[in-house]
Amino acid sequence: MQPRDLSAHAPYVPGRGTEEVARDLGLDPEDLTKLSSNENPHGASPKAVEAIEAAAPTVSVYPKTAHTDLTDELAEKWDLESEQVWVSPGADGSIDYLTRAMLEPGDEILEPHPGFSYYSMSARYHHGDANQYEVSKADDFEQTADLVLDAYDGERMVYLTTPHNPTGALFPTDEITKLAEKVDDHTLIIVDEAYAEYTDEPSAIDLLSEYDNIAVLRTFSKAYGLAGLRIGYSCVPESWADAYARVNTPFAASEVACRAALAALDDPEHVEKSVESASWARDYLRDELDVPTWESAGNFVLAEVGDGTEVSQAAQREGVIIRDCTSFGLPECVRISCGTEEQTKRAVEVLNRIVSEVPTA
Repeated sequence: MQPRDLSAHAPYVPGRGTEEVARDLGLDPEDLTKLSSNENPHGASPKAVEAIEAAAPTVSVYPKTAHTDLTDELAEKWDLESEQVWVSPGADGSIDYLTRAMLEPGDEILEPHPGFSYYSMSARYHHGDANQYEVSKADDFEQTADLVLDAYDGERMVYLTTPHNPTGALFPTDEITKLAEKVDDHTLIIVDEAYAEYTDEPSAIDLLSEYDNIAVLRTFSKAYGLAGLRIGYSCVPESWADAYARVNTPFAASEVACRAALAALDDPEHVEKSVESASWARDYLRDELDVPTWESAGNFVLAEVGDGTEVSQAAQREGVIIRDCTSFGLPECVRISCGTEEQTKRAVEVLNRIVSEVPTA
């Protein structure tokens, strides 16, 4: 007995973890600087940590109340009806929910390339397929409605990422509205705002009162520092919000995750600290690295180093873990997450030494 044909499903390639690398190199994990996964170097809010500890004795109970409380809190934050907030296990859980709600077998999505591979993975899991529009290095990764429309062929779902991963480029709000007005009536535009806390740009959630063909993804994994708990959400138009009850996985967002997210929302100072730290690190990376970089609105910087695999492996041997962007289709680039001041300065020192020694760089 075999599973169904999965040959069209490419596996997701995550950044390498600290303990994994430490075992390979025979090092103490404490000696490594991990800047490969766009995590918050300041961790979770102390309030969230306290909430996690307080929730531990209640984990025998399904997360009905906590889920409802978080939904209501997010609805109030964004001035939405509670039915418009779809809490999920990470933003990728919301991708699955939206895919279930929208795709019939054989339907297609349109996604950015390079981009988050789970967009197409989810479509194919649900018997759909994916086409791409090119976010081009030749154009400094500029994102516009016309760029998407040139590739658009009536797909059921169109993904926009702002700030874009791995480049950090924004998709301006006026370009999102232009696109929303030009796609076919059956097309849903999904705006992935996983890194939106790091920019001052207004959220596309503000557009939901005017457009019924836009949904927005958000996560607690980045600025809120809750990546290990897998908690996120999507915001959808009021006219079809009741689909959530028909497509969501029962109790998928855990009690602990929901309680931690509620506490994190109650600590804006921690988010502000994290955003300010990332802003400093972005500027430092762009100013001090001896290689070309691109302006970024996320908590990371894309750098052109010549041979991303060789440079990232060399950096790893010196205890600095960064993201080789070959899997994104940018083999000449690496992505460096924003660390603490100490981590960021160490990464720059190591990378500048490596790129001066690697011939292909």
